Amino acid sequence: MKIPFIKMEGIGNDYVYIDATRENIILSTEQIQKISNRNFGVGSDGVIFIRSSKIADFQMDMFNSDGSSSEMCGNGIRCVGKFVYDNSLTKSKQPSIETGKGVLKLDLETDSNNLVSYVTVNMGEAILKPKLVPVNLDTEEPIIEKEIEVNGMKLKFTAVSMGNPHAVIFVEDADKFPVTEIGPILENHALFPRRTNVEFVSIKGQNHFYQRTWERGAGETLACGTGACAVSVAAYLTKRGGKSNQIDLRGGTLYIDWNEDGNVIMKGPARTTFRGELEI
Repeated sequence: MKIPFIKMEGIGNDYVYIDATRENIILSTEQIQKISNRNFGVGSDGVIFIRSSKIADFQMDMFNSDGSSSEMCGNGIRCVGKFVYDNSLTKSKQPSIETGKGVLKLDLETDSNNLVSYVTVNMGEAILKPKLVPVNLDTEEPIIEKEIEVNGMKLKFTAVSMGNPHAVIFVEDADKFPVTEIGPILENHALFPRRTNVEFVSIKGQNHFYQRTWERGAGETLACGTGACAVSVAAYLTKRGGKSNQIDLRGGTLYIDWNEDGNVIMKGPARTTFRGELEI
């Protein structure tokens, strides 16, 4: 069986995208792992299926490179918006997408060729209640700068969910921090019953931050959109930033606003890299 796909990336966060609106395509964990493998497959941070939805225009069904399912991806959903518009699945520049965080609204910006270049996403409300993030701590209060010791290092994390869990840790220099050593330990720490994404963040200037992400189920990635949203929220909660922040990542830059209604708005690019066929 041959399955058409499009490889897309949002500031370096790359996925294989498959149109499953006409046919209910299901792949096994092993097949997703093989497709994502950068030596033996297409190579990606995972696979995203675009499906029909009863409650929105489309559904985003996302899997990490290890084959595990994930609720949300901020860079991924921007590329979903580009996919459905550029490939004429919709004529709307404001499509709604069903995700693990609920239905999210997109705003698509097109270039001179009428192809989507930038996407603004209403990511919904930041989730701060520990049991909903989730975090295994017996408290109803948001977890802000909670100390945790890993490999003899005392760190402080702020817990935020954007539909998927994040532990945000501010460090002096994110580039020099041992992300690949500490990231997997925190991802699988007993405090996080569904594992967690971990952001290591340094300050670049006023309302300006630099982020590295250890992504649950994928390892370190060049970018994480939901992570950038979590970083912006954590920066405000810890009095390091404002309600509007610029977040630089290894793959590019995102702009995040935390509105008065509690919704987090993310703006960033989306790009198609190539098309092909999978032989399954």
